Amino acid sequence: MGLFGLFNKKKKETLDKGLEKTKESVFGKLARVVAGKSKVDDDVLDDLEEILITSDVGVETTVKIIERIEKRVERDKYVSTSELNQILREEIASLLAENNSDDNSNWDLPSDHKPYVILVVGVNGVGKTTTIGKLAYQFKNAGKKVYLGAADTFRAAAVEQICIWGERVGVPVIKQQQGSDPASVAFDTLQSAKANGADVVLIDTAGRLHNKIGLMNELKKVKEVMKKVLPDAPDEIMLVLDGSTGQNAFEQAKQFSKVTEITSLAITKLDGTAKGGVVIGISDQLKVPVKYIGLGEGMEDMQLFNKTEFVDSLFKKD
Repeated sequence: MGLFGLFNKKKKETLDKGLEKTKESVFGKLARVVAGKSKVDDDVLDDLEEILITSDVGVETTVKIIERIEKRVERDKYVSTSELNQILREEIASLLAENNSDDNSNWDLPSDHKPYVILVVGVNGVGKTTTIGKLAYQFKNAGKKVYLGAADTFRAAAVEQICIWGERVGVPVIKQQQGSDPASVAFDTLQSAKANGADVVLIDTAGRLHNKIGLMNELKKVKEVMKKVLPDAPDEIMLVLDGSTGQNAFEQAKQFSKVTEITSLAITKLDGTAKGGVVIGISDQLKVPVKYIGLGEGMEDMQLFNKTEFVDSLFKKD
């Protein structure tokens, strides 16, 4: 049994509810497209392409999905419109499988070394600090000793916010005054976490992308300094993206991957948006696994991403 347990019924209900608008948007439109048509032809595929693009799956990923469906239509000579849902489901599932394993639902912290260090990146406003707070809550609930590092030192609000989360969750936050060197905060955090036998460390970093060179140098320095305390750190570089911004999240993901290596993604604010398709596109284009998805305000609404459950909720028949 992994760290956050398997998907329980309540989590699945949250996922179903969170993806409702995306599902309605995609499948409501799809139903109208195939109405009165018995087979999948070029017109149906053109319409499907438009539906996927407007659901923020992204152009390149959409083209990939359409090409795969075209091959099947060619091979089988006749594909009925009633089969289209199932085919689409299979193709999206296989696309997600290329970068996401389902081991996430059983994911646990590695037992061979601690603390496990997660460096969190993302622009301001995407829910970066909230994601850190919610993850800290989940880790603590799973019986882990958690430390937080407030290395987004340029924004007073960021340090303040992470301190509030630390208090709410009941975990220590290592900070310095505003404007201090982020690398020095990261260094202090790791030293303190190591000395106190922490299991996991989450470090918040600057959310400015307009000055790419500055950010690149800063993240490089943070990583170098971390290695002085823990040679393997960071274990994970997690990019937080706001799913409700659709293509904008896509752009940010591309820009960030130019600045630093990204090893996992957390996609927030998927509830209440019809842009859930962005999860499929970003994962496919970046070749980086989606690890967490945010589906609401509650502390428990940050879930480990499970591709099977995700596709299931997206294609669930009412």
